[in-house]
Amino acid sequence: MTLKPNILIVEDEAALTAMLRYNLEREGFRVAEANDGEEAMLSVSENKPDLILLDWMLPHLSGIDLCRQLRRGAGTRDIPIIIVTARGEESDKIRGLNTGADDYVTKPFSPQELVARVRAVLRRARPALSDATLRHAGLTMDLAAHRVRRNGRDVHLGPTEFRLLRHFLEHPGRVFSREQLLDAVWGRDVEVELRTVDVHIRRLRQALNVNGEGDAIRTVRSAGYALSEE
Repeated sequence: MTLKPNILIVEDEAALTAMLRYNLEREGFRVAEANDGEEAMLSVSENKPDLILLDWMLPHLSGIDLCRQLRRGAGTRDIPIIIVTARGEESDKIRGLNTGADDYVTKPFSPQELVARVRAVLRRARPALSDATLRHAGLTMDLAAHRVRRNGRDVHLGPTEFRLLRHFLEHPGRVFSREQLLDAVWGRDVEVELRTVDVHIRRLRQALNVNGEGDAIRTVRSAGYALSEE
C-alpha cells in the first residue's frame, strides 16, 4: 500500500487541467481541480491538499495574490505551492518565489518534469508522504506491512480504525470534524451517520491506549478529533 498525496490544480485552461490530471493520476496522485482563486480557497477549506499547482494568470484573483493569501492563513501557510506559468522572466520567477511559492515551472513543460518537481517538493515539505512508514509521538504505521505499533507494542486494528489512524498520522496536529472524517475515511458517496465516527474513535482509543498510556486521540470540544501531541 502506498500513500496517495492529494494535489489541487488551480488552472482555468481546461485542456491543461485535463493533461495535468491524467499524468498525476497515472503516477498515483489524487487530484482536485479549481478554475479560479475563489474556487481554490473554497476547495482548500473543505479538503486541505498536500500540494497546490497554481497558475499565475487566473481570472478575478491572480495566482500570486492567491499564493499570498494562502501564506497568510494559519491553516494554509504550510501547503506546498508550485506556480505554473508562461511568464519565464527571471524577475517573474523571483517575484513568485518571494511571494511564498516552493517552486516555479515555466510553460511549456514536459509532464515528466512536472511530476518530478511535485515529488521533490513533497519530499522536502511532507517527508511522510514519500515514506512507507508514518510516525508520530511513539506511534508507527508501516503501510506496506499494514502494521501499527505504539511504543514498540503491536496494535491490532480493524480496517476502519486503521484508515482513521492513517488519516490522523498523515495530518498530525490538525483537528478534523466528524463530517471531514466521514468524507476522508468512508468517502463522500457513502451514507453513514455521524455517530459512527464516535464509535470507531472509541475502538481506536481502546486499541491504542493500554497499560496506562496517555490518550493518543484528542477530543476538541465543538470541533472534532486530532492526534495528541505527546
